[in-house]
Amino acid sequence: MTYVTTTERVLRLLGLLQRRPSWTATELAAELGVTDRSVRRDVERLRALGYPVHATAGVGGGYQLGAGTRLPPLLLDDEEAIATAVSLRLASGGTVAGTGEAALRTLAKLDQVMPPRLRAEVRAVHGATDTLVGPGVEIDAELLVTLARACRDAVRVRFGYAGRSGDTTERTVEPVRMVATSRRWYLMAWDVDRDDWRTFRLDRMRSVTATTWRFRPREHPDPVAHVQRSVTEAPYRYLARVRLHAPPDRVRELVPPQVGRVENDRNGWCVLVAGGDDLDWLAVHVARLGFDAEILEPPELREAAARLARRIAAMA
Repeated sequence: MTYVTTTERVLRLLGLLQRRPSWTATELAAELGVTDRSVRRDVERLRALGYPVHATAGVGGGYQLGAGTRLPPLLLDDEEAIATAVSLRLASGGTVAGTGEAALRTLAKLDQVMPPRLRAEVRAVHGATDTLVGPGVEIDAELLVTLARACRDAVRVRFGYAGRSGDTTERTVEPVRMVATSRRWYLMAWDVDRDDWRTFRLDRMRSVTATTWRFRPREHPDPVAHVQRSVTEAPYRYLARVRLHAPPDRVRELVPPQVGRVENDRNGWCVLVAGGDDLDWLAVHVARLGFDAEILEPPELREAAARLARRIAAMA
């Protein structure tokens, strides 16, 4: 005779209640090999965990699993776990607005407890699946999970990082948060060797390893604002500030957050802050927005705009 613990029996009971809409106490007792009294006790245990098990008396009555006021722990079979993990991997890529970060957190929790055989099945399905999305850089889901866990558990991460010049350097960081744009993923972290906050593109990371070294989280800037400032300003030779006669939200619709930062201004104007290595390129992109503009800085951008105006006038 196989010995079954109370916990195992309760989990089996939950699985039965999820399988079909209604069960009588006699049917559940027969399935579990226990008495009706044991079924009632196990139902109470499920209720204590947050599962709303409804009971109806009389002929045709029984137990039914309903919806509650809070989400209890979920019990998934193998097929359900695989389907959930695959869906979370696709959602973590940011194809659905507002779901990427939550999907990534959930995927990290599920991946932590998933048996290796199911994890292999998930990788196989995900590897054989393509999604039709806008242009961007695809990031391996395993990397996202590794960094999500490191952020959650406050452990240092080591990796090789390819800079803009192509040279790869070894980095050790204390990760805080990942930030996703419509095109790329970034990690904001404290660079241990450089003793400063840094922004790293995930597609430039190589051989990422989460260590066992735990760190005490330190005060940090807002991750979204820090990453946006890093990717729109820091890497470039020129930093342009241009006043535009347009509502800020309208300009934000036209300028992606990884391209420029839009600041509120007065009297129906806003200020666009964007970096670039080519002044002519900056002048063209400001002009094609189609708004009245006033170049605040740098002075060289005014000269580039004048050259652009002469060329267009000559073409016309």
